[in-house]
Amino acid sequence: MMYVYLDNGATTQVDPRVTGKIIKYMNDRYGNASSLHFKGREAKKALDKARHTIASSINARADEIYFTSGGTEGNNLILKGVAFANREKGNHIITTKVEHKCVLESCKWLEKQGFKITYLDVDEEGFVDIEQLKNAISDRTILVSVIHGNNEIGTINDLKEIGRICGEKGVYFHSDACQSYTKVAIDVQEMPVDLLTLNAHKIHGPKGVGAIYVRDGVKIEGWQHGGFHEMGIRAGTENIHGIVGFAEAVKLSLSSKHISYMTRLRDKLIDGVMTRIPYVRLNGPRGEKRLCNNAHFSFKFIEGEAINGLLDDYGICGSTGSACSEKTLEPSYVLKSLGLNHEMMNGSLRMTLSRFTTEEEIDYVLEVLPLVIRRLREISPFKEEQHVFNRDA
Repeated sequence: MMYVYLDNGATTQVDPRVTGKIIKYMNDRYGNASSLHFKGREAKKALDKARHTIASSINARADEIYFTSGGTEGNNLILKGVAFANREKGNHIITTKVEHKCVLESCKWLEKQGFKITYLDVDEEGFVDIEQLKNAISDRTILVSVIHGNNEIGTINDLKEIGRICGEKGVYFHSDACQSYTKVAIDVQEMPVDLLTLNAHKIHGPKGVGAIYVRDGVKIEGWQHGGFHEMGIRAGTENIHGIVGFAEAVKLSLSSKHISYMTRLRDKLIDGVMTRIPYVRLNGPRGEKRLCNNAHFSFKFIEGEAINGLLDDYGICGSTGSACSEKTLEPSYVLKSLGLNHEMMNGSLRMTLSRFTTEEEIDYVLEVLPLVIRRLREISPFKEEQHVFNRDA
């Protein structure tokens, strides 16, 4: 039996070359970057080098990059830090209904602190309603937060257009780019984005490390207090071995060859599923407006948990949606925002590739998945002739 990992939207395997760097800074170069002796200077040099690597990857300045423990902390820090630092200007924040859970939960918490939150709708492919955004911005709005590449359905929002609107209105613009980072070109000099959230473990780096970009001049308040680490924005001894691993993962991921390779396999997977299996919906857009590694489907008459259970028996790892949400019994709020009914939301399957995914693995999935779907439908209480569903079927 072949083993196939297609849950790279949840996390990726650490590249062995990244692991080598991490071990080096755990075993030999283990100093604290705040220490003044040679071990500390060694760690500080590595920290500065990594900061420059992350900054150059998005065409930012090194002093605009702050390291965190990952995407969740980064999104919390930006939303809460900007909100409280700019409270004199206003108390209104705009986001979308399809953000990562940590953004939505941060916004719910901010509502309890007296902030007003507007949650924008999306269309049937997951794109932000631009006109609704324009109408929602008021003189009390301080921040707009819109995800770049959706973690569940792969939709890539237009940061240039959204940023342009925010810039004209004098409002800060933040984007969660954890899923899109290194898979979509990001240039903060061309994209009018003020704040970004990045992380390592989606790009074959270690878990527990990430970064935020804060454009020079943006008012933000730190939430973790202590020493003057990360230029006073985030106190705590820096995770040097993790940060070095993060930077190495970035260098290894920045290749158009990786993107074109994953795109080709993604399209092969999508086309294979859509032509071999009836009563299936592709969630999210096709083509260049979709993350190069994301394929997300809804199958009629069956449940996603059952699909994943049988795929697991065949050695295939997928997910029913975002790994942060799939342990709940509630249907996906992202799919609900697309207008899907309960049956289609419950019959969802997300498969996310990486640069380590092989063509042979995709061929294997395209052999197994139709068998799994057929087997489950044979025992389903629903009858196909009672339903009509024809989008991309």
